[in-house]
Amino acid sequence: MPEEFEGDLAGAVFWGADLSGARFRDVNLTDAKISHAWVVNVDIDALIDNVVINGVDVTGYVNERDPWYPLRAMLRPASPEEMRATWVALQTEWAKTTARAQALAEDTLHQSVDGEWSFVQTLRHLIFAMDKWFTAPVLGDGFHPIGLPNKGSVDFPWPSLDYDLTPSFADALAVRTDRAARFRDYLVSVAATDFERPIEVLENGSHPLKECIYTVIEEEFWHNRYARRDLAQLESNK
Repeated sequence: MPEEFEGDLAGAVFWGADLSGARFRDVNLTDAKISHAWVVNVDIDALIDNVVINGVDVTGYVNERDPWYPLRAMLRPASPEEMRATWVALQTEWAKTTARAQALAEDTLHQSVDGEWSFVQTLRHLIFAMDKWFTAPVLGDGFHPIGLPNKGSVDFPWPSLDYDLTPSFADALAVRTDRAARFRDYLVSVAATDFERPIEVLENGSHPLKECIYTVIEEEFWHNRYARRDLAQLESNK
């Protein structure tokens, strides 16, 4: 029976393992070595940096053809200045995505594509992610009621969340815009000397401040990707 593995597997050795059909999500494969392997029909969506396959460095080839590069390379900013630049770049992309959504009918923005979140639900999840990793633990403010956790976290006793609410696109966008602006304003004054300050995050425990910021950034990047994928399908159905 397939198993799920979470947590720290750094340094693990997989010898003679059958990983056919396996799914790797939110994983760190830095310095991974794969040999004596079959890599057939493999789909990889990741930041590519110094990747060598069969003795061939494919890094430049991939990145030159990746429409999301160099934004991918900005997801782990090392300084406050780089954090601010990353946020501007992400919100520029989100502005394009939101403009596409605004061209669709309200009911369409509540439709699921292939069982994934609707566009409105995606906005609600980004509100929740921002509140979990930033608004509540860093600013000390509360969770907005319309926030939507991922399926694996819905049973956690999150304060203030109301799953019975059905906000409109305009309502969800207004809250998301507020959260994004507060995050932007915080980055104006954040100091590198504060990056390692421990932050207590509900459900996930203590994390350095910079990891909380990275999580918000990565949520924004990946859900923008998912939203555009699904918007393309909704637009073709018009």
